[in-house]
Amino acid sequence: MKIKIWFSTLSIAILFSCTSNKKEGMLKLPSDYFPEERAKILVVGTFHFAYPDLDAVKSNEEDRIDVLKEPKKSEVTELLNYIKKFKPNKIAIEATESWNATEKLARYKQGEFKDNRDERFQIGMRLASELNLDTLYTIDVNALADDLEKIDSSYTAALFKDFDFKSDDPYNKMVFDWIEAENKVIPKVNLLDYLKHINSREYHQYDYGVYLVGDFKLPDSRGADILSIWWYNRNLRIFRNLQEIKESNEDRILVLIGNGHAAILRNLIEASPEYEFIEFNNLKNEKK
Repeated sequence: MKIKIWFSTLSIAILFSCTSNKKEGMLKLPSDYFPEERAKILVVGTFHFAYPDLDAVKSNEEDRIDVLKEPKKSEVTELLNYIKKFKPNKIAIEATESWNATEKLARYKQGEFKDNRDERFQIGMRLASELNLDTLYTIDVNALADDLEKIDSSYTAALFKDFDFKSDDPYNKMVFDWIEAENKVIPKVNLLDYLKHINSREYHQYDYGVYLVGDFKLPDSRGADILSIWWYNRNLRIFRNLQEIKESNEDRILVLIGNGHAAILRNLIEASPEYEFIEFNNLKNEKK
């Protein structure tokens, strides 16, 4: 009797094991359906070296750095040597097509623009030149909001009314305090260390989130509509332009862009089945 019970128990265990394994074989990961080898993208989010003053929070003169003078001049070289570890074969920058980046790159190689503080020259063009790349890709673009304004300016004027980054939402003040503190620390720290700091996952998470407070809370969902057709739409279009650059899964694309854009691009690239997002902070571990 005991032998029969033992065999019965063993049979049930084997049957359960076979059934379990069969079910496990049916359950595949989403990634199993896409190529394992993907084009790699390194996003280098940065502040604007030439201080164009286009952001809502502007840095004070005493908090600004000069990348053409020491010690920042040498720190730029250190930063470029670090980025070279990625071994990019394509470089994309925050500029529109009309900026004529590739034509400027050719002139840069002839000696022009060397004293231009803009990061597109100090990082983008210098890297392209030192890596013997002949093309510099531009991925910036206007948002849908700009297109709609041309069609019906009265509609966009009403929609964007009071969207001025002056909300009384307490989180708006916290955002401004954070950005002002960041601006003040830039001259005091090594440039590479600072870019590692602002390209961290946590930094990008909050840099994305700052657009979800303040004026985002305007009545009648206007803040959500504004974000959809303005900031988020612009970054979706930037991502679409980035897709146009890819030619193979072996591409290694460097994206140099304002860090506010980088926060959203991280989310899009990590979610895409086409690309592998490379952490800026981990380049020493990145292998070709």
